[in-house]
Amino acid sequence: MNDSSWGAPAGTGFGGPDQGPAPAGPAYEGRQAAQTRPMPIVSDVPAGDNQDDHDRGAAQPSGPLFRDETPHEHPQEPMSSPSQPAPSPRQKPRQKKSAGRDLGAAIGVGLGLGAVIIASLFIWKPAFVGVIAVAVVVGLWELTSRLQERKGIKAPLVPLAVGGAAMVVAGYVRGAEGAWVAMALTALAVLVWRMTEPPEGYLKDVTAGVFAAFYVPFLATFVAMLLTADDGPERVLTFLVLTVVSDTGAYAVGWRFGKHKLAPRISPGKTREGLVGAVAFAMAAGALCMEFLIDDGSWWQGLLLGLAVAASATLGDLGESMIKRDLGIKDMGTLLPGHGGIMDRLDSLLPTAPVVWLLLVAFVGSG
Repeated sequence: MNDSSWGAPAGTGFGGPDQGPAPAGPAYEGRQAAQTRPMPIVSDVPAGDNQDDHDRGAAQPSGPLFRDETPHEHPQEPMSSPSQPAPSPRQKPRQKKSAGRDLGAAIGVGLGLGAVIIASLFIWKPAFVGVIAVAVVVGLWELTSRLQERKGIKAPLVPLAVGGAAMVVAGYVRGAEGAWVAMALTALAVLVWRMTEPPEGYLKDVTAGVFAAFYVPFLATFVAMLLTADDGPERVLTFLVLTVVSDTGAYAVGWRFGKHKLAPRISPGKTREGLVGAVAFAMAAGALCMEFLIDDGSWWQGLLLGLAVAASATLGDLGESMIKRDLGIKDMGTLLPGHGGIMDRLDSLLPTAPVVWLLLVAFVGSG
């Protein structure tokens, strides 16, 4: 940077009147040399709350940034090419949307799980009950592990796992009455099991244990209760299809058209447009399933069923997002590539199961 860049015309010093030619001599030459030293670079940082810091920054003289740089050689910003005009400040570079997960792995795992579910569902009903019980136990393990890791809450896993599996079997064998009895016994077992450890943290541990018993195995019991009807496999298939279609519709429409956040403080990725997609997809699938899969079902019942499923699946997804946000994690586990953990797949299924069970009983009965 030279002296003329500061705006002083030649021959006028730093803005004073022109005094004519200066006399020659060592004294003047020394004074001129002192006046033509490089001026300190004043910082461009605007004055903030701490004016002292700003003043200190402005008073620092410029110097070489690197050892091989002379005091008068300051780096300059590269000039833009004439063929590539600088973008307007109002224009922002477009960013390509990303799904955020390994879509290929997610599809492969989803197809594999679907094959296991369909095979056990239509070949032998008790085998599907076993699939539900295994999913419940793994989900409880993931949930209790994350609670202990992130919050120091030690919900007893052994009574939860045993009671959860028993709850699913009781719901299949004895219906809603058996499920409630198993739920009560599981809660009692959690209270007693935790008594074997020191009393510090007892209340929060048993509270988390009872919550986990209700959230995972008790809600999953309604899937087993769907299976007890004569057209039980078709009812379970309807429940699964509507939930998956609702999630798919929300993802597809939200990813393509989503602009307005649905619940930014809970799940920033969900949009109102995605919710509309979930409702539309689920209602269409519900009309088809009730018309062609469910005995004595009607298409208009499927529309109501699809609407209810879209609402419950969205709330379930938001509910687990609240849990994960409180725990400070993205996924509950890593067991399923492209999906996360078992609980990351059960989030929308669990609260939807009692909704579907109740509406199907109301529409076509429990037989």
